[in-house]
Amino acid sequence: MFRYYLKLGILSIRANPALSALMVAAIAVGIGACMSIVTVRHVMSDNPVEHKNEMLYHVQLDNWNPDDPYQDPNEPPEQVTYLDSTALHQAGRAFRQTVSFKSSRVVQPEGDDARPFQEDVRATTADFFAMFDVPFEFGDGWGADADQSEEHVVVLSSEMNQRLFGGEDSVGRTLTMNKEQFRVLGVLAEWQPIPKFYDLNNNPYEGAEKIFAPFSVAVSGEWGSAGNNSCWKPIDGVGYAAYLASECIWIQMWVELRSASDKDMYMQFLDDYVEEQQSLGRFPRELNNRLSTPAEWMISREVVDDSVSVLLSLAILFLAVCLLNTIGLLLAKVMRRSNDISLRRALGASKSALFSQYIIEAGMIGVAGGLAGIGMTWLGLRGIENVFSGYDFISYLVTMDWTMIMAAVALAIISALGAALYPTWRACSVSPATTLRIQ
Repeated sequence: MFRYYLKLGILSIRANPALSALMVAAIAVGIGACMSIVTVRHVMSDNPVEHKNEMLYHVQLDNWNPDDPYQDPNEPPEQVTYLDSTALHQAGRAFRQTVSFKSSRVVQPEGDDARPFQEDVRATTADFFAMFDVPFEFGDGWGADADQSEEHVVVLSSEMNQRLFGGEDSVGRTLTMNKEQFRVLGVLAEWQPIPKFYDLNNNPYEGAEKIFAPFSVAVSGEWGSAGNNSCWKPIDGVGYAAYLASECIWIQMWVELRSASDKDMYMQFLDDYVEEQQSLGRFPRELNNRLSTPAEWMISREVVDDSVSVLLSLAILFLAVCLLNTIGLLLAKVMRRSNDISLRRALGASKSALFSQYIIEAGMIGVAGGLAGIGMTWLGLRGIENVFSGYDFISYLVTMDWTMIMAAVALAIISALGAALYPTWRACSVSPATTLRIQ
């Protein structure tokens, strides 16, 4: 019977091409507007390390002003000081741990005609790549010995490797930054964690850095931070050494803990560390340490702007208006076929048979609307990209994956079936005796 109802649906659609096209267009426009915003929100709220969400933790210590919390009501600072990051990292109490910050260096490419350019560099420790499952195309990252010996090595993104070395295996080649030479140890495969969960302090959608260098080299070379820097009291002294010894926060720290008991033990370690520092005159506030999973950290930092939720609500309302129009069109179509419906009822067709026929027809319209809606969604995303073309990161937010494509089709089918319920009920409620008597 299903094939028979499909055939009837095709014949019905062909019999009223203009009306059917209007219904498909109404669904497609509504789906396109709704899915454009849903896609952007999906990318903005994505968790790039969801598979390790219960093992990775962002570390927060409350070393802030005793009379004024970092953020109301009682939120600790988002980053940690150099003193605390190095002490915790050297203690090695986690399965893996990494500290990092964003800096900026002048890259000097090979060749007399190549012009130097400014580039963001992630100064980090060896565990960064293994902790966050960063994929490699060539080579590998550095080891803990390179951190300790301040070895001048780097890891490049595939894009930077293409720019500097034409995309070939550049492991062992030399890169010059600020007149210092660095040996290339590895080249990443395509890796763009959006949002950039490991550092949400600037723009979480700007994409990963294209060059990675050892944290120890950055500190010994007195590299400045290109991220957020906050201090609650004046730095005691001048120069880079005084800055490192200050209460200024500018470093992100993450740890990998394999179980809930490991998390409890590490939290106890943090509490013991802070209490020890309090006895030395630091950490004037009460204990307020935090360990946040990537998902919790992104929610805390509100990576999804409120305006996106407002736009999503408006898009859903617009989809509802389109569905109301579709209901009206379906109802008009049903009323035009009341004679046929009455005749079929008089010949013995059951209400369930009629219901199945019209629901299948509505589903076909929904599939067509969904496929057209994918095209409308693509146009909507291109429109968003053009409006915000001045932002380099916008291209990361307007990309549809297969999840969103299937969601668009599913939403279209569900919407069409939902819109068809009332007209189909009306079709099944037609009284054959009354209609045929009138005729």
